Amino acid sequence: MGGGVAGGPGGAVPERAKPRRPPLLPREARGDKDIQMADNSFSDGVPSDSLEAAKNASNTEKLTDQVMQNPQVLAALQERLDSVSHTPSSYIETLPKAVKRRINALKQLQVKCAHIEAKFYEEVHDLERKYAALYQPLFDKRREFITGDVEPTDAESEWHSENEEEEKLAGDMKNKAVIAEKEAAAAEEPNPKGIPEFWFTIFRNVDMLSELVQEYDEPILKHLQDIKVKFSDPGQPMSFVLEFHFEPNDYFTNSVLTKTYKMKSEPDKADPFSFEGPEIVDCDGCTIDWKKGKNVTVKTIKKKQKHKGRGTVRTISKQVPNDSFFNFFSPPSASGDGESLDEDSEFTLASDFEIGHFFRERIVPRAVLYFTGEAIEDDDNFEEGEEGEEEELEGDEEAEDDDDAEINPKKEPSQPSECKQQ
Repeated sequence: MGGGVAGGPGGAVPERAKPRRPPLLPREARGDKDIQMADNSFSDGVPSDSLEAAKNASNTEKLTDQVMQNPQVLAALQERLDSVSHTPSSYIETLPKAVKRRINALKQLQVKCAHIEAKFYEEVHDLERKYAALYQPLFDKRREFITGDVEPTDAESEWHSENEEEEKLAGDMKNKAVIAEKEAAAAEEPNPKGIPEFWFTIFRNVDMLSELVQEYDEPILKHLQDIKVKFSDPGQPMSFVLEFHFEPNDYFTNSVLTKTYKMKSEPDKADPFSFEGPEIVDCDGCTIDWKKGKNVTVKTIKKKQKHKGRGTVRTISKQVPNDSFFNFFSPPSASGDGESLDEDSEFTLASDFEIGHFFRERIVPRAVLYFTGEAIEDDDNFEEGEEGEEEELEGDEEAEDDDDAEINPKKEPSQPSECKQQ
């Protein structure tokens, strides 16, 4: 507080002055008498621990002065201040109003670019739909080979491997008797129908899927015959449907289980610059018509209850959710009823979107390569290549640094009748 404060009729009165204290000298510089006098001078309502606090304050001030005189400390502080003052946002704030006005005009242009980009992706979706119709006859034939409904011809079964010449050379060197023996053994080999457990093997090979599959899910997935992707009709909101086709089984009566993913290709009004293309915004599962006692998505637990009055105990059975891949068909809704999702539901939904995208983009189009494991090896090699390249670039940057140092939705697509939409 400075100056004076308003008083009574006499006008302003001066602020009460604080008592002046003699300087605190080291004990060696004073005699016992001086110490006694100093102690007496502060005995008027001043506790002894105030002296200690004053000493500590004085020592802290001296230490601060010494630190601030250190050139290394000052340089570090200056560097910190420089980094704060040179952030992009702080730089923009220093620009003249006329320049800021032009920057705002550029942002408006950028928003228009985002809307054009959204239209581009809508046309890409139309193109995807067009080519999906061209792929489908091949996928239908793939299903026939997998299920064994159709046997491929010799021409369709011919495949030239990378090691074909080596295998041919080794074959020529084999003894005729050995070849005859192998042919006889091959004739005795079982000849199962189609390709057994084709899709189930893919589930086991792909980590993203195998993590969802429980042991009790496996017998059901062995009945999976096909997975299809169907795009929304022209003129309808962007979406796609995953169809899981099952042969008759002892677990549920559905022949097809579906999962619909709703997409959006438009910039967010609140944050248009975050637009990076179409995104999945919600998904719907379907009702699985489980046969009695076969629902693997729930489990029955027994719980004891004690009567408060009589003290008797009874045992009740209760169904609780159970971990299962088939929970995939009953996801949480992103739109909800106006309430925000909790953290676990948000994580579940984000994982669900990722899995749906992976089915659509990778697994369904390249199923045989995920069955053999070749696609998984390619994915792993590609990721390692990226990391290796990044490490190499970092090494180059370090070398350059060394050199420098030396120098100096409206309508949903139609759903199969076998699966009720939730």
